[in-house]
Amino acid sequence: MKIGIVGAGAVGSTAAFALINQGIGSEIVLVDHNAALSEAQHLDLLHATPYCHPLRVRCGGFGDLQDCALVILAAGVSQAPGETRLQLLARNAAVFRSIVPPIVQAAPGAILLVATNPLDIMTHVAMRLSGLPPGRVIGTGTLLDSARFRALLAERLGVAALSVHAQVLGEHGDSEVLVWSGAQVAGLPLQRFAALQGVRLDDTAMAEIDADVRGAAYRIIEGKGATCYGIAAALAMLARCVLFDEKRVLTVSSHWHDIDGVPDVTLSMPVQVGADGGAFHVPPALSETEQLALAASARVIRDALAALGY
Repeated sequence: MKIGIVGAGAVGSTAAFALINQGIGSEIVLVDHNAALSEAQHLDLLHATPYCHPLRVRCGGFGDLQDCALVILAAGVSQAPGETRLQLLARNAAVFRSIVPPIVQAAPGAILLVATNPLDIMTHVAMRLSGLPPGRVIGTGTLLDSARFRALLAERLGVAALSVHAQVLGEHGDSEVLVWSGAQVAGLPLQRFAALQGVRLDDTAMAEIDADVRGAAYRIIEGKGATCYGIAAALAMLARCVLFDEKRVLTVSSHWHDIDGVPDVTLSMPVQVGADGGAFHVPPALSETEQLALAASARVIRDALAALGY
């Protein structure tokens, strides 16, 4: 099971390391416009394989992506301190126009997995440029935001994050929607579990968690220049879902024909992910306030796509 990674920077190389550590796939091919960078990353990753899993690691050009089952798109300009994801739009759309056609030409049967920001817009752009069925082009979406939401709730409640089930939907960005109404811990509604723990989750506490989820990327980028570990873990998990047809329901970015009157938009919603990509959509149960916020988030993305000509 061969995996291609286009873009050998912080996200692409860390994703490759996560794949090697977890033994996902049989071969990884790194492609980057900077040949010296991809060669250096290839060698560094290769030297990790004796202590991890014996995946084959190499670097090359687009032609070397032939027979890939999955191609991760991590190429693009990094988000600068203080820059919103939507401000990255024009620069990274130009990058995708140069890389998506040769990727599809070399690996027409691959699932495309997008990690480049602004995530939802770039996933939509990749889908349109590729000509592939929408389900075969998915983005990491709000997987990382949902992980942040779960981690913060777990910390507040004194419970393992694996026992917390909570989702963030919509844009992977400023207009994202934290779904408080459906959050659960060990099968119990969030507020009921909090009461059992003697933890008060009032409006102030919820606002703090909301702000921390939305602001996490900005704080990380301000401190170290880029986010890489969380997104790499999400990419490895998605790669496993595709390669082993796990059919997990995850908040990934995918194309929807309509979200509350907003047509032709790509954003994060619950989607079953397996060998066919993300073909099966699972409409979530939301409160009225959350539904309105989701529609507003969809409009933010649609407006940006329209400005780009999509």
